[in-house]
Amino acid sequence: MNAKITASVVLYKTEKRQVENLLSSIEADGAATRFFVIDNSPNDKWRILEKESEKIRYIYNENLGYGASHNIALHLAAEENAQFHAVLNPDITFVPGTLKKLANFMEENPNASITMPKIFSPDGEVQKLCRLLPNPFDLFVRRFLPNFGVFGKLKKSLDEKNCLAHAYNQVMNPPCLSGCFLFLRLSSLEKFGIEFDERFFMYFEDFDLVRRLHRVSQTLYFPDAEASHQHAQESYKNWKMLKIHLRSAAKYFGKYGWFFDSERKEMNKRILREIGKFAERG
Repeated sequence: MNAKITASVVLYKTEKRQVENLLSSIEADGAATRFFVIDNSPNDKWRILEKESEKIRYIYNENLGYGASHNIALHLAAEENAQFHAVLNPDITFVPGTLKKLANFMEENPNASITMPKIFSPDGEVQKLCRLLPNPFDLFVRRFLPNFGVFGKLKKSLDEKNCLAHAYNQVMNPPCLSGCFLFLRLSSLEKFGIEFDERFFMYFEDFDLVRRLHRVSQTLYFPDAEASHQHAQESYKNWKMLKIHLRSAAKYFGKYGWFFDSERKEMNKRILREIGKFAERG
């Protein structure tokens, strides 16, 4: 199978080491015919990447946000007649063969529009990034309550449920996947007229995209492909990023409903039923 694959990353004051590690992964993997580098930084120092490889297309851009910047790459990938496109965070690395493995998986699952590989932390721990669709209460508990006593027990209980904790060795069809590494079928985006909602500057644009695709197709987790993710969690360390996170959360719940969201309820019930059946078989 020789599907045409492209990839993109959005940079903003990104560490040199991260850029070099991701570029090394793309080059060693070899499957991507084009790697779009969308640079939202205050200056264009990363333009030098164009000299690193003929596959790289560097675009220096005003800071439109994560989703809007990746949309630029999605449109360019479609113009180049790519079949699949990888949306990557700059702190992602992966071994050779990963992109082709994801493409083969998508070919075997024609009803899928998007997939995410198994993601590990640098220490080798699996990051549980397949989630139930969030509600405001869960978000508040996860972000603001302390990790000890009764609060810690509540957080742990909710996190195990919301992160579908016991199913990370099986293919899943969850309604919510992390945007750190998404592998998209471009024809599905064109067919359904779906791309990142540019009202989300940063955060929740991935939840929103996957949710809309989940309405009309499968959104799959594929554990046989793997990647590593540093997962900086900047909104836990930086008040400015926290404000952006909360603003995006308000836009998300304003779009779909705060406490009354029948679609969220149905999508979450379905994946929990599927996970339960898998556990019974195991």
